[in-house]
Amino acid sequence: MLQNIPAPCAAELSDAQRCLLELDVFAHTFWTAAAALAARRKFDRPIHLGWAAAWGVAPDLAAFAIPAAMRIWRFASGASHSLLPDGRGPNFHWVWGLYNATHSAVLFAACFAAVWMIMRRPVLEMLGWLLHIVIDIFTHRGIFSIQFLWPLSGIHVEGIRWEEPWLLAANYATLALVFLMFWRRRENARLTPRPQPNRRAASLPRSAHPDTDQPR
Repeated sequence: MLQNIPAPCAAELSDAQRCLLELDVFAHTFWTAAAALAARRKFDRPIHLGWAAAWGVAPDLAAFAIPAAMRIWRFASGASHSLLPDGRGPNFHWVWGLYNATHSAVLFAACFAAVWMIMRRPVLEMLGWLLHIVIDIFTHRGIFSIQFLWPLSGIHVEGIRWEEPWLLAANYATLALVFLMFWRRRENARLTPRPQPNRRAASLPRSAHPDTDQPR
């Protein structure tokens, strides 16, 4: 997807290819949906799960969707014999700047505040974007490390690669447990009998109710 990787990053080209070809948008989607479900139940706030999940994957899609589509198009049209970078075709150096922007907590805060002012309410679904950044800070390293204070600072954390087999297994196992918990709570709520209104009391005339004020 990316071509002409800068010299300092050339040694990590194989890792970059693997990461770009295996973007874990599914985990971001599921974690954002889980967080939105939990927040909606905890705080009784109307949070649209679809929009929250969309914001949860937006940082990666915004940065890599165009290069990915171009690589697929070149492969399908026969212009390239591989989906991997081959040194030909369009140059996508601008992806790195966009990647830093979409993974910046500074930019997120500015956008969130601007939308809040326009809508006159906090758009809670946008917090999926922030959750994406927080997760990536600790699960990316090398050329994909998250400069979360960009453009104010290049500070970053050399996290654990999310594609490490043990981390992938732990990640999806935890997601499975989280959604199993949600399912069990929903089933318990469905099977728990709801209190029925006292039909006899409702059918009595007002003067017959024991808690009706009687004239003195």
